[in-house]
Amino acid sequence: MQARLFYGWIVVAAAFAVTFIGFGCAYTFSAFVQPLQRDFDASRGSVALAFSLSGFVYFGFGLVSGRLADRWGARPLAMLGMLLVGSGLALASLARTLFEVYLAYGLGVGLGIGCAYVPVLGAVQRWFDRQRGLASGLAVAGIGVGTLVMPPLAATLVELIGWRAAYLTIGLGAAVLGIAVASLIVSDPRERGLHPDGISRSPEHAPAADGVSLLEAVRSRAFTQLYIGCFMGSLGAFVPFVHLVPYAQDLGIDRGPAAALIGAIGAGSTVGRFFLGGAADRMGRPQFLRITYLGMMLAMLLWAVSGSLPGLVAFAVLLGLFYGAWVAVLPAVVTDLFGRRNVSAIIGVLYTSVAVGTLIGPATAGVLFDMTSSYLWPILASAAANLVAGLMTRAPVSHPFPTGALR
Repeated sequence: MQARLFYGWIVVAAAFAVTFIGFGCAYTFSAFVQPLQRDFDASRGSVALAFSLSGFVYFGFGLVSGRLADRWGARPLAMLGMLLVGSGLALASLARTLFEVYLAYGLGVGLGIGCAYVPVLGAVQRWFDRQRGLASGLAVAGIGVGTLVMPPLAATLVELIGWRAAYLTIGLGAAVLGIAVASLIVSDPRERGLHPDGISRSPEHAPAADGVSLLEAVRSRAFTQLYIGCFMGSLGAFVPFVHLVPYAQDLGIDRGPAAALIGAIGAGSTVGRFFLGGAADRMGRPQFLRITYLGMMLAMLLWAVSGSLPGLVAFAVLLGLFYGAWVAVLPAVVTDLFGRRNVSAIIGVLYTSVAVGTLIGPATAGVLFDMTSSYLWPILASAAANLVAGLMTRAPVSHPFPTGALR
């Protein structure tokens, strides 16, 4: 009988805090769109590009940080990431041109989350086998809670002290708190003399470094299927994080309730991550992936016909539910298919698909709005992209390697 809490749950809690701070700060962007547009006399598409650049960098940089984490451990990368997030926001407060916002927010916040996100996800995967979906869901629930808490807070700060002081305040808090929680990350249970799920290490049960090589993984059909699905899904999934608040304001909804819609996505996302990750463990994690894409498609169709605050709240909660489940189950599916040994590197390569989708989706939506003065076509395109992603996972993803290859 263990005398104390299994440290894997401490790692999950630390990962929760890191994702709360990193993504909570990133998803405040919607509250800053109109002030940036006004002060820099910019189009909505050009302002949205700052968020798209950030998303492209933080998902794309996982290609680098994942491999570094497998080699050096997640803790130093997560601590550096939190410092960069805070610094990027603080520097954005000093921007005198929109290009400087691109550099400070796009690169600072992007590199910061890129340093931290994939490494902490990889660390969580190594600590669990039986409860991997639940643990992964709890870890990334920080994104949902951050999305619930941070955008309304940012909107309030913008109203009270202006967008520059708001960015500085949030950035300083992110750096101080983020570094503290990131220091609790431990990359592998073997560092604590444990096995996944809390089994004490013993000579007759030495830990196996299970998993295939990065090259074997990316050459597999299963990885290709995951990659295309993630790209298509992310084309639409991140459009609301930039455009939902200005969409609501265009309908005459005040800034506060409009910003709270991003929080509603966070609320739905939190429920999805907390509860649907465990459901995926029971249903089958690869099979559950298809449901998340189709659920996001249905949410986008609801957005297309929502012209009032109650309808937008319903859309935001529904989208958040399936978006949160998608983010929760995806790292666990990668580990199920390819093993733990190179999981951070494999997740990092997979997330380059999300990087490109995040770069293209919100910025293109902004350009289409500027051309048509309507969000209808961007919303329908987002729904279609998620439908394609669901069709890409129409058949259950079977294990791409024989059991012996994972030992």
